[in-house]
Amino acid sequence: MSPAGPVELEGWTHTYSGKVRDLYVPSAGRDGTVLVVASDRISAYDHVLTSTVPDKGKVLTALSLWWFEQLADVVPHHVLSTDVPAAVAGRAMVCRELDMFPVECVARGYLTGSGLVEYRASSTVCGLELPPGLVDGSRLAEPIFTPATKAEVGEHDENVSFEHVAATIGADAAAELRALTLAVYRRAEGLARERGIVLADTKLEFGTADGVTVLGDEVLTPDSSRFWPAESWEPGRAQPSFDKQFVRDWLTSPASGWDPKGTGAPPELPAEVVEKTRARYVDAYERLTGLSFTA
Repeated sequence: MSPAGPVELEGWTHTYSGKVRDLYVPSAGRDGTVLVVASDRISAYDHVLTSTVPDKGKVLTALSLWWFEQLADVVPHHVLSTDVPAAVAGRAMVCRELDMFPVECVARGYLTGSGLVEYRASSTVCGLELPPGLVDGSRLAEPIFTPATKAEVGEHDENVSFEHVAATIGADAAAELRALTLAVYRRAEGLARERGIVLADTKLEFGTADGVTVLGDEVLTPDSSRFWPAESWEPGRAQPSFDKQFVRDWLTSPASGWDPKGTGAPPELPAEVVEKTRARYVDAYERLTGLSFTA
């Protein structure tokens, strides 16, 4: 199990920690590279939990690397090397340092989550009109681009319109991000479907390097995407998923004694919930890639 917080790494200086990832820059001075380390931390309801999930960081890294390869002809990615310090081997990547766009690029092919909440209130998602009669899990006629603002750790991302993004980063950049996001989703949705998995939606992050738009961060993992078993997909109900749903379900159950709407921190997860969550992440990796996961 990896430590909850960042570790000291020879030759690298820690600069930032998000909910799951820790970022480092070369100690000798910035040279256009950054070390991205995926920890075993897990978050839920905008809290980083005290419990960790063994091997989660390795699964996220291995799956991201696999997806970057599958998408290389769709959009350039930021990965340069997996030659990393031994202490973070298997869960770190040396990447190009990007000037990141301040927008979460979300593609939805199915209606659920915050998109479903907005649809029920207004028949729209991020200002896009959708047809009547859709339910939780409905497949959309075409995937849609539903961007969100980037929130700080502990805060909610906020869904915004395409027009909002265009006003923030410019019309041309917004149009390019929309096109790339939908292209990535379409490629990934097809690959996942071939492997018996429904890709309901996914969140991507892009930046620029030398004037070129590059896919960064992680890509198409259970942390950034909703994956459902295709054999059990049934619109009109919540779908089984390859992610941290076991964690969410336990935290909102009477067993946890915790109120997600309150101010208190969430409790430590039971060992059974941790193990089931780990198993779902590993299952997603193995079903998508066709490879066996080795810790």
